Amino acid sequence: MNNINDTYFDGFYKEIWRTIIPDELTVKEVDFMLSYFNLQPGDKVLDMMCGYGRHAIALAKKRMAVMAVDNLEDYIIEISETAEKEQLPLKVVKSDILKYTSNDEFELAICMGNSLNFFNAGDTQKLLSQISSHLKKGGHLLINSWSLAEIVIKSFKEKSWSMIGETRFLTDSKYLFHPARVETESILMMPDGKIETKTAIDYIYSINEIEMMLDKAGLSFKEIYSIPGKKKFILGEPRAYIVGEKI
Repeated sequence: MNNINDTYFDGFYKEIWRTIIPDELTVKEVDFMLSYFNLQPGDKVLDMMCGYGRHAIALAKKRMAVMAVDNLEDYIIEISETAEKEQLPLKVVKSDILKYTSNDEFELAICMGNSLNFFNAGDTQKLLSQISSHLKKGGHLLINSWSLAEIVIKSFKEKSWSMIGETRFLTDSKYLFHPARVETESILMMPDGKIETKTAIDYIYSINEIEMMLDKAGLSFKEIYSIPGKKKFILGEPRAYIVGEKI
């Protein structure tokens, strides 16, 4: 098997991510944050596992004071360059997510793009408690997930494939237990015959498990939507938006 390097794979995966999540969805999600949480210019927002910064940049353009945190240097560099170029109230920190600390208190923290499901139960609980400690009393946490048990059980597919340009993208997934998780092997097949594979794990939690973890972290479970602020979540819908409040 011929391999290409991780830098190429990660760059390609970012383009897939941008294909899966269109700009229109980000606009709707940010509009929901602004209205639902009554955010005002200067309010502090913590974007944990910010990725390439689609929410952090959009919120900063609305004059929120955003702290964006991720452990991948390429993302940090990209966001930092945008923030500097556009003079945005956006700070970017490269950090192990589970070790991030700040002296700031935030009105809102967000974990979007299924990022909470990257962690096993122990680390998820630690992360939620850590986020809670950075929120003001009455502040909120917004979690976006498409790996809740109530979603995956109805939508799980073992295999899929698509074409991105001239590159074939294949996935081979397994639903495993103890702990409940989906392990996915992603395969890139290049036009010149080169192949790259990478494995990812999404841990599966039920809504009830999320509610218990929020409670243990000092956060009350307020609501869950399938369309932010417009449609309450029902079994099998493709994504969920969970709202928690600092007690």
